[in-house]
Amino acid sequence: MYDSFYNLKKKPFQLNPDPEFFYNSAVHKRALAYLRYGLAQGEGFVVVTGEPGTGKTMLVKELFSTLRNENTVAGLMVTSQVGAEDTLRIIAATFGLSYDGDAKAVLLKNLEEFFKLKAREGKRVLLVVDEAQNLPVQSLEELRMLLNFESEGRSIFQVFLLGQDELRATLQGAKMEQVRQRITAMYHLRPLESEETKEYILHRLTTAGWAHDPEFTNEAFEEIYRHTQGVPRIINTLCDRLLLYGYLEELHMLDLDSVRLVINEMEQDAVHVQPSSSRGAPNLETPVYPIESGRATPVDGSLEERVLQLEKLVSTLRKTVQKERALLRKAILLHLDMDEIYNEPLDES
Repeated sequence: MYDSFYNLKKKPFQLNPDPEFFYNSAVHKRALAYLRYGLAQGEGFVVVTGEPGTGKTMLVKELFSTLRNENTVAGLMVTSQVGAEDTLRIIAATFGLSYDGDAKAVLLKNLEEFFKLKAREGKRVLLVVDEAQNLPVQSLEELRMLLNFESEGRSIFQVFLLGQDELRATLQGAKMEQVRQRITAMYHLRPLESEETKEYILHRLTTAGWAHDPEFTNEAFEEIYRHTQGVPRIINTLCDRLLLYGYLEELHMLDLDSVRLVINEMEQDAVHVQPSSSRGAPNLETPVYPIESGRATPVDGSLEERVLQLEKLVSTLRKTVQKERALLRKAILLHLDMDEIYNEPLDES
């Protein structure tokens, strides 16, 4: 699609977190430093919070990519609203242990033996909990109890909690005092600033093989920041649509008008949801002046009146073409989304 038109090696603004595209902004660099500091401590909770789309999951993948040569057994757990015992089952499944039908006592025993086995091998076990704001208080307490497992006087299990702002509120609760005492580092991930947003976009384009085609005007970068407020996920979504628009319009310069047009389309998509009964062919506005066999029908009146009416007809046709192009972009996006769904590998676990 547009990656071929712009001679890119791959899509630069895909939503799936890819460590190859990790942008080490000042805030992400600091957050990663906190994660590594917490990892060096080898105990307790390390907490990273941030708004949705600010790059918490990307941080985890970047951290995991640096753990390959270290003696760390890491597991990623994406949470939902689960009870304390179900949390233990998910942790057991994350590390490949038996979990189906086991009682709580058996789950705890299996986890402790696994932690101690890895400690004897000179390794430590790290659990990263993504979307941790969904964990109930009882589950956080269960994680705290697991931190008590030791081997030869040292901790053998550690937990990183990644979540949205609600996680910070939960941890400040009256019943969370013992959990707070086990936090070794805590950091809040903020969105990118205006200049960082520009550098982020250029970084992802360059990583994808960009050779300054298309070019972006400074006003385009400013408008992207204004709309996204520096949230990486929203930046990716907008820039992906922007490049698709540029491809369909055969543009090699993306300016303020291009960005605003794409933003307007995205906002219309979010607001105007067609009911199921109206599925099918889109209902484009009917031209004021009829067209037969590809030609405008004759219009009566003076020359001035006919010119005015023809100008209105041209304006109507131009709007119709613009709508058809917008619908084409939507159809391509839908097709790409369906391709991603059907091309995803099946979970064989």
